[in-house]
Amino acid sequence: MSCRMLPLLFIPLLFILPSCVCGPFVVNVAQSSYQAEENHSVTLEWTFTTNPKRPSYSLGFHCVLLVDDRPINLLYVQDGVQNPELQDEHFAGRVQWDQDLLRGRVRLHVSRLRTSDSGRYLCDVSTSYGMNSGKCRLDVSGAVSEPRLSVVPGVPVTVQCDAGCWSPLPAVTIEDARGNAVAGAQESKHVEDSVRRCVNVTRRATVKTDRFGYS
Repeated sequence: MSCRMLPLLFIPLLFILPSCVCGPFVVNVAQSSYQAEENHSVTLEWTFTTNPKRPSYSLGFHCVLLVDDRPINLLYVQDGVQNPELQDEHFAGRVQWDQDLLRGRVRLHVSRLRTSDSGRYLCDVSTSYGMNSGKCRLDVSGAVSEPRLSVVPGVPVTVQCDAGCWSPLPAVTIEDARGNAVAGAQESKHVEDSVRRCVNVTRRATVKTDRFGYS
């Protein structure tokens, strides 16, 4: 007897986010959309226009996470110095960064990802010859757990399949020893975890038995 979890088909639509342009200074994102899993890490990258004829000796950038259009401060750096007072405690100790003024690049490394890190990321970049901003999106899925099969006490024999924190909502199938779906399985029940942004799923099925055990 086993239970099998199959994620429902989920195809994210990636929208190309245009960069804001103010004169010749342009800020782009390396990717318009990122996908990552909870407790893993991700690197977000922005590039900006360089000016060999007028090199800048000053670089500042301010990055925020937009959730329901409410900004959460991710990082503020001016001339290579981070201002910790402008970082929300949500990201404390989880963000590293590097910059390359000559190549026109800013990268943020976010570790120990949480599903609540999902959203749009906006970075304002400023140099001595211009300033602008660029946006990208990050979607963090809940860490998938192995499904667990157990026997519910009582008669008739009922088995239960539990899977904690899946995203998106999976399809749950309970199978017999031959790999066939058990007939008469109840509809799956799921409870949303609003903090981790995933669902806990349970499904039960009554199984026929013989004198040797489960069929």
